[in-house]
Amino acid sequence: MSDHLWERIEPLLPKKERRFRYPGRKPVPDRQVLCGILFVLHTGIQWEYLPQELGFGSGMTCWRRLRDWHEAGVWQRLHEVLLAELNAAARLDWSWAVVDSSHVRALKRGSRRARPSRPGRAGSKHHLLTYGHGTPLAVILTGGNRNDVTQLMALLDAIPAVRGRPGRPRRKSQAVFADRGYGIYRDQVRARRIIPVIARRGTPHGSGLGVYRWVVERTFAWLHGFKRLRVRWERRADTTKPSSSSPAA
Repeated sequence: MSDHLWERIEPLLPKKERRFRYPGRKPVPDRQVLCGILFVLHTGIQWEYLPQELGFGSGMTCWRRLRDWHEAGVWQRLHEVLLAELNAAARLDWSWAVVDSSHVRALKRGSRRARPSRPGRAGSKHHLLTYGHGTPLAVILTGGNRNDVTQLMALLDAIPAVRGRPGRPRRKSQAVFADRGYGIYRDQVRARRIIPVIARRGTPHGSGLGVYRWVVERTFAWLHGFKRLRVRWERRADTTKPSSSSPAA
């Protein structure tokens, strides 16, 4: 992990005071634990198989620290800090955003083989909203049998208040690009003063929106480069969700 990123994460981590009497062993430093968390997310290995010789602590130490940091809201605050920095540098294009979803393969019970999500079966979906250049603005995790389009309005609600520039914080883009399945929410999107750029049902395919919508597919490819997010190993949702709720963001 670079010093540049650690300088932004360290102030957000909760501090735990050691007991004066019987303090016990010193805890593994937060930076080493975070490197262990990123190692597990990137390689996809199970927590208990994290090599001790790497100096990141045990796998369970990393998992507990990830759980505690999620409950403390560390990842959400980090997401807001990074978005504010990008906004201050004029690197967020608020003229348009893109929405899409992706299946997450689930581990079959009693087996070590992952299977694709199917309606009515175990699995998950990542629903993602990015701004025009691909930076994640909001992400939602649902069951694999949930229809993609049902999370559009929830994603718009989940956009944090992005600061960093004079005036009121930004919470919406000028337009939203999506495939034709999201068309049923066209009026609701327009009621929020957001332009819905969605292909019409019944029209021939090849609307040309793919020129804009590919950025969200690229972001999914980046996120699922972390193998732990590409296959659902966890039972808990807080260690499976990417973007603003995990260090994979």
